[in-house]
Amino acid sequence: MVKEAKNSSIPTPHRCLIVGNYCHDVLIKDDVVIAESLGGAASFISAVLDGLSISSDYISKVGPDFIYTVNHQPITSPCTKTTVFHAHFLTENKRIDRILKRVTACDPVRPSDLPNSRFDYGLAVGVGGEILPETLERMIELCNVVFVDIQALIRVFDPVDGTVSLVHLNQTGFSPLLKKIGFLKASAEEAPYVDVEEARKWCCVVVTKGKEGCTVYTKDDELSVAPFTAFQVDPTGAGDSFLGGLVAGLAHGLAIPDAALLGNFFGSLTVGHIGLPKFDSRLVQRVKDEVLKRSLQHFRSHEKQEDEPNRLKSLDHEEFLAALSATKVVQAHSIKECNWDLHSSPGALEQPVFNGYRRLPLNPVCEKPINSVDSKP
Repeated sequence: MVKEAKNSSIPTPHRCLIVGNYCHDVLIKDDVVIAESLGGAASFISAVLDGLSISSDYISKVGPDFIYTVNHQPITSPCTKTTVFHAHFLTENKRIDRILKRVTACDPVRPSDLPNSRFDYGLAVGVGGEILPETLERMIELCNVVFVDIQALIRVFDPVDGTVSLVHLNQTGFSPLLKKIGFLKASAEEAPYVDVEEARKWCCVVVTKGKEGCTVYTKDDELSVAPFTAFQVDPTGAGDSFLGGLVAGLAHGLAIPDAALLGNFFGSLTVGHIGLPKFDSRLVQRVKDEVLKRSLQHFRSHEKQEDEPNRLKSLDHEEFLAALSATKVVQAHSIKECNWDLHSSPGALEQPVFNGYRRLPLNPVCEKPINSVDSKP
């Protein structure tokens, strides 16, 4: 927890409730496992919130087969397995596409699983269909402001092979709750499945656009927020890290543009990792210092913090962009290509690791874009 500065009125970071199951992610190319990792939005968000000292409670469900050690203990559902996703990478014409499949699904999070407590911020961040309309409605009752990742509401899964598809928000039971949430986050691919112009009348809508940064929409304003340079290896969890950065920024007292910039920053770090990122502790500390400095600037310039969620104005935004950019570790050498079929460790090919797939080492940095391929409903 960031301590309050002496003789200042900087607020203590807010308490958050994060709802979404942990998962086991398997990345597969040409029927070969190239990585396995702890997954689920909650895991990516906790990496950001924990690093930036945001006090949070996590409600996640897993099966008895859950193999990971996590900072926030999940609920074990004895009758179901942990949610498993397979991300299949397909190469065509030097383009790498991704098809996502849900292989197993743990129990959904129900209203009775939520604590009977008040929270400043709530994050509904299911990835495998674990967020129910009644659960989101209960979160709205418990939390002052609720952030929703649209993927938690519009994902559907093929009953045969689990391929992830999207449906329009109006075709779900969540549509009536749109007027009650505070923030709605969607990727550029997901945005067509929600009426942004209608949604912005009721809540702040943030559309992430990868290397183009993000766009923030409120009822009366629209603002593009700058991206950060990144080498993309795996897009998994980038949106979750963005949301974690956004919420952390707001909890630390930043204006929406600055908080969204912080989200872009952590999203850019995440795409440079395979699976769950491990942020450099020195880098995170520098970011925390810059966030605290930025929060101090807000108070010293007499900006009204209670008005921040309702407007898109921020003094010296470019200065904060430059400060965050300076914290990034600059690679000592340039990466010219990505090799998806390294055989530097042939023995690894002989190790069965998951459902008959075998492991292959992967180059840790890649400039090639990886695009999600959704089967249209």
